[in-house]
Amino acid sequence: MQEIQQEVDQYISQFKEGYFSPLAMMARMTEEVGELAREINHFYGEKPKKTDEGEKTVEEELGDVFFIVLCFANSLGIDMQEAFDRIMHKFNTRDKDRWTRIEETE
Repeated sequence: MQEIQQEVDQYISQFKEGYFSPLAMMARMTEEVGELAREINHFYGEKPKKTDEGEKTVEEELGDVFFIVLCFANSLGIDMQEAFDRIMHKFNTRDKDRWTRIEETE
C-alpha cells in the first residue's frame, strides 16, 4: 500500500498546485462516488444510459475513487496500510459475530 501511496505522491508532486485542500478533496471524492453510483445504476439498475453518453466502467470509476482516497490520505499524512490494518482488526474483533459465516450454514 505504501508503494501505491508513494506513486500517487510522486505524480501529484510534479505539479505546482500539489494536493487540493481537504474541503476540495471531499467535494472531489463526493463527485467521484456519484459517478460510480451512476455507473452502478446503469449497469445493475433500471436506468439505461442515454445514447449519446460515453462508455465508462464500474472498474474505472472505482479506480477514480481509490485515487482520490489515496490523495486525501497523502495530503493528511495518513498511512493507508495502518488505517487498513486498524479497520481489519475492528472487523475481526468487534464485528466478528455480526454476520453468518458460510461454514455455519452447512
